[in-house]
Amino acid sequence: MAAPGIRGCSLSGLLPAQTPLEYALLDAVTQEEKDSLVYQYLQKVDGWEQDLLVPEFPEGLEWLNTEEPISVYKDLSGKVVVLDFFTYCCINCIHLLPDLHALEHTYSDKDGLLVVGVHSAKFPNEKVLDSIKSAVLRYNITHPVVNDADASLWQELEVSCWPTLVILGPRGNMLFSLIGEGHKDKLFLYTSIALKYYKDRGQIRDNKIGIKLYKDSLPPSPLLFPGKVTVDHVTNRLVIADTGHHRILVVWKNGKIQYSIGGPNPGRKDGIFSESTFNSPQGVAIMNNIIYVADTENHLIRKIDLEAEMVSTVAGIGIQGTDKEGGAEGERQPISSPWDVVFGTSGSEVQRDDVLWIAMAGTHQIWALLLDSGRLPKKNELKKGTCLRFAGSGNEENRNNAYPHKAGFAQPSGLSLASEDPWSCLFVADSESSTVRTVSLKDGAVKHLVGGERDPMNLFAFGDVDGVGINAKLQHPLGVTWDKKRNLLYVADSYNHKIKVVDPKTKNCTTLAGTGDASNVISSSFTESAFNEPGGLCVGENGQLLYVADTNNHQIKVMDLETKIISVLPVFRSENAVVDGPFLEDKQKTLPRLPKSAPHVQLSPVAASPGQTLQFKLRLDLPSGAKLTEGVPSCWFLTAEGNEWLLQGQIPFGEIENISNQPTISLQIPGDCVSLEAVISITVILYYCSADSSACMMKGILFSQPLQVTDTQQGCIAPVELKYVF
Repeated sequence: MAAPGIRGCSLSGLLPAQTPLEYALLDAVTQEEKDSLVYQYLQKVDGWEQDLLVPEFPEGLEWLNTEEPISVYKDLSGKVVVLDFFTYCCINCIHLLPDLHALEHTYSDKDGLLVVGVHSAKFPNEKVLDSIKSAVLRYNITHPVVNDADASLWQELEVSCWPTLVILGPRGNMLFSLIGEGHKDKLFLYTSIALKYYKDRGQIRDNKIGIKLYKDSLPPSPLLFPGKVTVDHVTNRLVIADTGHHRILVVWKNGKIQYSIGGPNPGRKDGIFSESTFNSPQGVAIMNNIIYVADTENHLIRKIDLEAEMVSTVAGIGIQGTDKEGGAEGERQPISSPWDVVFGTSGSEVQRDDVLWIAMAGTHQIWALLLDSGRLPKKNELKKGTCLRFAGSGNEENRNNAYPHKAGFAQPSGLSLASEDPWSCLFVADSESSTVRTVSLKDGAVKHLVGGERDPMNLFAFGDVDGVGINAKLQHPLGVTWDKKRNLLYVADSYNHKIKVVDPKTKNCTTLAGTGDASNVISSSFTESAFNEPGGLCVGENGQLLYVADTNNHQIKVMDLETKIISVLPVFRSENAVVDGPFLEDKQKTLPRLPKSAPHVQLSPVAASPGQTLQFKLRLDLPSGAKLTEGVPSCWFLTAEGNEWLLQGQIPFGEIENISNQPTISLQIPGDCVSLEAVISITVILYYCSADSSACMMKGILFSQPLQVTDTQQGCIAPVELKYVF
């Protein structure tokens, strides 16, 4: 069908007709009445002299989950289409996705229905296609998504908020709009009657749309979008929310998995570990072999008992709640998208961790779950199991106030506790206001720390600026953690792809690590290393290490705050752990053979202790004027003949893209060593052409690194330089 000459109309053109329909539906009692009202409405709208036509998708936009770009007036002709205007950071948009999944499960393109996501970014980072790809994978979006980075369609239709649904008829004619979340019944009503109406008129086509899922091109990975990480300070074990695999991992500090609970598919089931399931879990907190989990998309708080090997539900009913007060017993209290959890102490006489603080992203509040009877600031004595709002009105705002219920948050996503004086507060990563805030544990007062601006209604005051207080700028921070040893707060500045550090005394905020590029670079320098939307972090090893959930890189990065060395935690299975997700070592990769003439360089022995990380810096020089061959991947790879245990969970190979910016190779010594002596081989293969391109060649080199493993704690190990001139 040819595109009409008129580009389209705004959504306001639907209001005169749709508003009376909405009021009439409120008075309708039976389903037959509702169906009839919508059918009559469609007869009216379909009979207009001129259709309200949606604009065509602009040429040159980037598409995901399709074989090729889609045209409204060619490919979607004869379909009822749901356009979902969304931005992936928005909690309301996330809440809408299950409704769309259910709709797509009920009707397919063969039935005449198609959902198209129109990604219209709020933050600059969200305009980048790779960032949208990660979100499409994370939220299992399987319908076509177009990256409308300049929001051209949004502006032409005069869309005003995220999310907005626009339902089209088979001519590209706009029929309905639904603004915000919570309209599942209307969504199903409008689409089902529209399909029936146009089928009755023979205008629905059953042709299939060429779908090519981006997720099918993914390599396997031991972690998938890990959202949060925490440390058990007694055993130094880590607890990782392996969010994309819908599971919780308990790993030793060398990365070996002790427990894998849940996954690989989403679900909502309590019971023994092998049967329990989660749905995109985020925050985790561990104490005395008990883990509490913010089971985000199940709208639950779960409890994992490592000794009994059982999972139970302690708050939430499994359905998104709208209650903004709370006060019921946990298992009877509806909650909405909990994103993080942290232990705290109530005002009871006995000092103990008897409160679980909850970042309730879905209602823009901070809640509390009483793990024992106790008292919160400005509250009477509360029974064990009570779950209630502590701070935040429920309005999405950047509002600070001495009265906690009058303060406003905007999708709080990270929590950390500083119980000691003079701090005595919760630190909150308030993602949509791009701020870090504090909540007093003495009186609940909510105060500003860094980021944002003074206008409580302005949620667009974001950026990437080091500075003091309000002059510092963040972009959608998702995590915070308190360093008790140094009295500093670390912030996962997620959309700036950085880790920042805040001195709460001076409110000074500076970049600690990250270039600001969404990438995956391990460097000897914190500021030259790169992250990709880090979502959570925690301090371990008595303040020496900072663990970072580098979410879109599917890794846990380890930052040594004393030596300033950064490495990747190898996550690997053990004989005693049940692991559901795919792993890197399962991926078969054909590696090139080393030429017989390749030089063999014997390196001086290195001593290292378990847990330490060796770094090898490639420093290879090509002949003058030579350059790497384009399209042929030069690479490096590690082997350890007879000592393959050294490479378990490591990244054993990588590409060399630029001879002027060669990679640094990291190898962490496992905590459980089979042998005290080994040899690590680093093989490098280079494909390059001479300066005049008259000849192209393949060259290789083998470096042998003898390794001595010692129980004696070694000091900082200098990076090993792998030098050679070809």
